[in-house]
Amino acid sequence: MPRDFLKDTVRQTTDFTKTDQNRGVPPPPIQKPVPKNAKIIELPGPETLKGAGKHTLIKAIANRKSRRIFTGGSISLEELSFLLWATQGVRKKESEARVYRTVPSAGCRHAIETYIAAFRVAGLAKGLYRYLPLEHALVRVSGPANLEKKVSEACLGQEFAGKSAATFIWAAIPYRMEWRYGEASVKVIALDAGHVCQNLYLACEAINCGTCAIAAYDQKRADALLGVDGEDEFAIYFAPVGKIKG
Repeated sequence: MPRDFLKDTVRQTTDFTKTDQNRGVPPPPIQKPVPKNAKIIELPGPETLKGAGKHTLIKAIANRKSRRIFTGGSISLEELSFLLWATQGVRKKESEARVYRTVPSAGCRHAIETYIAAFRVAGLAKGLYRYLPLEHALVRVSGPANLEKKVSEACLGQEFAGKSAATFIWAAIPYRMEWRYGEASVKVIALDAGHVCQNLYLACEAINCGTCAIAAYDQKRADALLGVDGEDEFAIYFAPVGKIKG
């Protein structure tokens, strides 16, 4: 039954002694490798962003809501850097199997990869990028024509997904979680995605931006846009980000 994916009864039926972790298999990489000769775009540290500290956490939580109308203005590279750090930034790397980030993850596995469809980011050419948490940097993935249209089409025609300044696209690499939890991984990967997106909502409120989580999308189009295989890595969540009035 589909509802069973929301329950934790799988934990009573999973033999955790057979997971790759308990069999002594080394953990999978915590970050996808960067292609040779790829240009790495270093991001400014989150401490360089001015003004975000003026907004209290209470105010951010109270004002948090889904926003689908944006001004059409650009966001700065400093603002994008802050949002990336807030959603997947690394606080400490203890080992290959344990990297602490700004969001919680079951077993510290962090099976989520962050992609950015950048439409209007000052200092960043339009294109599709992948976030590198360990370096706090971006690597360019592609620069398809009509990127805004392709993102909207991937979101089943939801036009606001292509009218943002940038759209976050999160993908899952299930094996990172399966290495530790086996068949019990599905639920916690979904929960992890929720942790990430909620941080984005609150961080957006701190810089006069808005976002709206999108879980309805065309899987094949989304995976093709990211250039992933749809099996070992696939899109699971979208969130357009843009400036808002006021």
